[in-house]
Amino acid sequence: MSRLLGCDFSSSPSKRKTIVMAWGQWRSDRVLLNELVHCDSFDGFSHTLKTPGPWVGGFDLPFGLPRELVTQLAWPTEWLACMQHYASLSREHIRDAFAGFCNDRPVGGKFAHRATDIPAGSSPSMKWVNPPVAFMLHAGVPLMLQAGLHFPGLHQGDTTRVALEAYPGLWAKRVLGNRSYKNDATAKQTPERLIARKDLLHALVWGHTDVPVRLKLTDAQQDKLVADATGDSLDAVLCMLQAAWADQQHRQGDALYGLPADMDPLEGWIVNA
Repeated sequence: MSRLLGCDFSSSPSKRKTIVMAWGQWRSDRVLLNELVHCDSFDGFSHTLKTPGPWVGGFDLPFGLPRELVTQLAWPTEWLACMQHYASLSREHIRDAFAGFCNDRPVGGKFAHRATDIPAGSSPSMKWVNPPVAFMLHAGVPLMLQAGLHFPGLHQGDTTRVALEAYPGLWAKRVLGNRSYKNDATAKQTPERLIARKDLLHALVWGHTDVPVRLKLTDAQQDKLVADATGDSLDAVLCMLQAAWADQQHRQGDALYGLPADMDPLEGWIVNA
């Protein structure tokens, strides 16, 4: 049976803001968290991606751009060619191109969205600030392609190492609604957010009607996840659980790991959206 991986990604990893990788495995009908790995550089991230399979990973970064945006910019509309072109551009070039696209559009409709963004409630993948998901795509997907990962529905790679786009906020919102459970700013790491992390973990461990996979933790692991006020560790675990759901779909015969059969092969799709 495949190992499971969840990744909370950063477009500028450092010792202060690491890329967090959660490794786990199925244990009966629950997912056991084995370890959290912190990568403070892209080298560390790339090294982890080369971990021999079989494993299925959920990564918290967009895997594609909106078709509307790509078409308007006259970029390649085949996924691999588009990602290769995107990787060749500087962040400054990307920001200027996306800002120019937005400037020509009406207030309230500045950004183009992928089809998956609405059901997932995720930020548009062309957004370059708050959060800079466009730069996360720019930094992460080329490294994942270099590592030879398999992107179901997008690009054929090593099918023992499977990469899926995950979004921790999708399941967090199902449990917490609009309650916030994390913040990078120390001044905003409030008791209310601490309680929200405890409530979210309780739902993941003991079950929730809108979350299809349950988590298995030690007491020490639970304390560690609650104590991380940035939410990065908890987000990595949520991505691992979404990878577990996708792995479940695949073991039931779905070659696309639960992704829609009619998804746009340029834009991609978020697991379980």
